[in-house]
Amino acid sequence: MFKTTDALVLREVRYKEADRILSLFTPEYGKITAKARGAVRKSSRIAAATQQLTYAEMTLFGNKGHWSVNEAVVKEPFEGLKQDIGAFSLGCYFAECLDAMCLEEEPEPEILQLCLNSLYALSRGMYGSEHIKLAFELRLMCLIGYAPALERCAECGEDCGEALFALDKGCIYCEHCRGDISGRAAVLDAGELAALRYIVTAPPKRIFSFSLPEKTEKRLSDITEEYLLTHTERSFGTLEYWKKLR
Repeated sequence: MFKTTDALVLREVRYKEADRILSLFTPEYGKITAKARGAVRKSSRIAAATQQLTYAEMTLFGNKGHWSVNEAVVKEPFEGLKQDIGAFSLGCYFAECLDAMCLEEEPEPEILQLCLNSLYALSRGMYGSEHIKLAFELRLMCLIGYAPALERCAECGEDCGEALFALDKGCIYCEHCRGDISGRAAVLDAGELAALRYIVTAPPKRIFSFSLPEKTEKRLSDITEEYLLTHTERSFGTLEYWKKLR
């Protein structure tokens, strides 16, 4: 059975002498694993399209749950990532998040679009890396079912200016109710809280359209990272590598 679909290469592993085993994310089939025979050879017609962080149109052959790449043509190479090791490593972190958090053959088109938009913005240098990272992390957590409740205090129900963001609970507390709150938490001023609220609710193509001072972006990036790590209960090698480069 042949199927033609777009696919983002999340991960590639060399197999035998000239093959690649790919983790692909597709709009129709979600995350799938496919073998790309001969893709390592320079003469291969699918070599460029089967590289990590490449978005391509692929013709796949499926048989009893096993997929192989028959044809592949690059749609978006994200060239800017390949020219900057820092940007590439951050892009690999985005891909590792999808590879780790999404189930095999469960279509998640919104998650795919989030990753593509993030890679595009990173590749083009449209925003700073911390800016893109914090938006990606928070929105991804929303899409996988861990959207934080940021509108009102979880205790008294009042609207908050400055708030305590309880990372393990995924909610906020106002200055009057936060005294007895324990666990992982971060204090947010009004501007920081507004930015996180915006990311949670903004249209997909507008999630990066907010403005913060560079130091604030770094701080919020650390907060969204901790929120993601707290709820996924795992580490990411690509994230640690990017942080060393940073």
